[in-house]
Amino acid sequence: MQVHLVDGTYELFRCYYGAPKVQARDGREVGATQGLLSTLDSLLRQDGVSHVAIAFDTVIESFRNELFAGYKTSAGIEPELWAQFPLAERATRALGIVTWSMIEFEADDALATAAARFGADPTVERVVICTPDKDLAQMVSGTRIVCLDRRRKAILDEAGVRAKFGVGPESIPDWLALVGDSADGFPGLPRWGEKSAAAVLAQYRHLEAIPSDARQWQVPVRAADALAQSLARHRDEALLYRRLATLRTDVPLAEGLAQLCWRGAPAEPLAELCRELGFERFREGR
Repeated sequence: MQVHLVDGTYELFRCYYGAPKVQARDGREVGATQGLLSTLDSLLRQDGVSHVAIAFDTVIESFRNELFAGYKTSAGIEPELWAQFPLAERATRALGIVTWSMIEFEADDALATAAARFGADPTVERVVICTPDKDLAQMVSGTRIVCLDRRRKAILDEAGVRAKFGVGPESIPDWLALVGDSADGFPGLPRWGEKSAAAVLAQYRHLEAIPSDARQWQVPVRAADALAQSLARHRDEALLYRRLATLRTDVPLAEGLAQLCWRGAPAEPLAELCRELGFERFREGR
């Protein structure tokens, strides 16, 4: 048995910028929601897909905004896209998929919690986190918990994380703290880049273990003195950025494994939604 956990926020963004614009009968833009229905229907039709859940950032802001003023917000999201978030959640429920609507936490936290929970279940063969988001690489474990970029059809297991980032999954939050994450709104530390962060963390794994004096580093890195000085001057910021990048695994998700088993779409809610979206051909083709 496999568990597929879908990043609904990413999928909706992908459909908004990748699918054709479509207006419903009442004039609303619904193209992203139609695209979401189609791509999730494609996932559900694949062999081995039996237990599925999806998470959305119902509110973009989360507890992390209280920790760091520059953390990502809903500002700048296209109004036509933002207006489709409630509709998208309604669509996934109409497909019969367990849907987690995140307000205090982020969608990534829900996915991380589910990955940890179901990855520890001996009846689960593999957990597949459907997202290309680098934050969720921290949840990868061997070949048992993996990330799947559905657009590229690329699976990222633990060996793949090490090849892509130069560090293991457990060091991803530290790596992000040093290099920054523009998508989440924190800048990283001056002078640190992806290669230097990977080289140092491959040796020391976590920020606390990096010696303050570069002469004690047991790994050759260009401009080591400047890197060490930057870390010393900005250590508090680095620890804060790591906290921002560390996903929570204690989100109170009500559903257990049995509830994630997909048993088909409830007929009337899906038919009603398709009529509203002007997407009857989707319902007829199922």
